[in-house]
Amino acid sequence: MQTVTQIAQDIVAREGGYVNDPDDPGGATKYGVTIHTMRRLGLDLDGDGNIDSDDVRVLTRAHAVSIFVEHYFRRPKIDQLPQTLQATVFDMYVNAGANAVKVLQRLFVEMRISVTVDGVIGPQTINAAKQALEAAPDHLVDAYGIARRNYYYGLADNRTQSRKYARRRDGGKGGWIIRAEEFIAPRFHLTDAQHRERTAQWV
Repeated sequence: MQTVTQIAQDIVAREGGYVNDPDDPGGATKYGVTIHTMRRLGLDLDGDGNIDSDDVRVLTRAHAVSIFVEHYFRRPKIDQLPQTLQATVFDMYVNAGANAVKVLQRLFVEMRISVTVDGVIGPQTINAAKQALEAAPDHLVDAYGIARRNYYYGLADNRTQSRKYARRRDGGKGGWIIRAEEFIAPRFHLTDAQHRERTAQWV
């Protein structure tokens, strides 16, 4: 079983280096840490009194890992979910914030487990996760991964600028979909044809 630090290191590797894509609402980003996160945490890394893209550029891998462990794993209480769910929820939380928890909570509702869909992990969500795991021990992680994949497709349905993250220029699976499927058993991966059919209506 991976440690939380190892999971965070894997996330950093998936996220990659510095980018500043005008179509990405996150703005300047390095290793998955956005400029908005750095401003929220007061990380003036170059000491010039201004938190800007220069601070994002000098962020180290080790610092990014520590940010994820503290602010995207422990603080939102992902560490209190059943261990089997932690890696996939953690990975999505880095990518989508509290929406990662809302996707999980909606899944519980679909399983007829009572929980408020508020994006917050508290006693109710922790208990719901335990109930869900008991009810579907062999399928819960895959179900969450599939729900996550559907969430990304839905984002791209509703925001044209986001479609390049879900579908490559050649029509194949984009980074969002590939990333979600890393946490889904291969038998539940979409075929290339299924992916193309799902995205056929996109311009």
